[in-house]
Amino acid sequence: MASILNSLSKISRKDIVMSVRDIKKTFIEAGQPLKVLHGGGFNLYRGEIVALVGQSGSGKTTLLQCVGLLDKPTSGDIFINGAPTDKINEETRTLLRRKKIGFVYQKHNLLSDFTALENVVLPMMANGVKEDVACSRAMKLLQAANVAHRSNHFPSEMSGGEQQRVAIARAIANNPEILLADEPTGSLDPQHAAMVFDLLLNLVRKNKMTMLFVTHDMDLAKKADRIITIKNGIVK
Repeated sequence: MASILNSLSKISRKDIVMSVRDIKKTFIEAGQPLKVLHGGGFNLYRGEIVALVGQSGSGKTTLLQCVGLLDKPTSGDIFINGAPTDKINEETRTLLRRKKIGFVYQKHNLLSDFTALENVVLPMMANGVKEDVACSRAMKLLQAANVAHRSNHFPSEMSGGEQQRVAIARAIANNPEILLADEPTGSLDPQHAAMVFDLLLNLVRKNKMTMLFVTHDMDLAKKADRIITIKNGIVK
């Protein structure tokens, strides 16, 4: 675990942050195998923004779950800065996700009983950051996300676009090297989607993160440095 975390902090612009090889995933439904991912792979480089596109049901979200260490592929390899992840235990997977991988979902998934500020503070405190330091950073992130005026509001008191901006601030709170976003603006209308996505891009580039995002919107995909496609379950 320490070797993966330490090595991720030392890589340079042209280094590979993540490498995926011949990834396959099969689920069992009603006792029958359902093959979702059939192979293929890609590399992600430090500071690179990559779009993942494909038809509905092609396996985009499944792929994101696997590379985000939320699920395990049936076969194939996922390397983080050259270190294999297939044999690490659940505790190490959890620590790696918490410290080095950020997630933005289609729906904000904010904790409804906590304010915007508290939603951003909690991930940092889970990583051992002192509360006053976490609060200070959280306010700066909310300001960067243009939603600081909602810091003491609960999710139910915010618009969809505001909630998603808070979710973005939360996702980058621990300054992850890799940010994974699954249809990050899919629940928003086109006008707000474009605004929120541009905000996300700016924050990712400013913090020199690597981002892999799933989208069905080719206008958004074209803003990436590169596009990866899933077709018939094969990652190209």
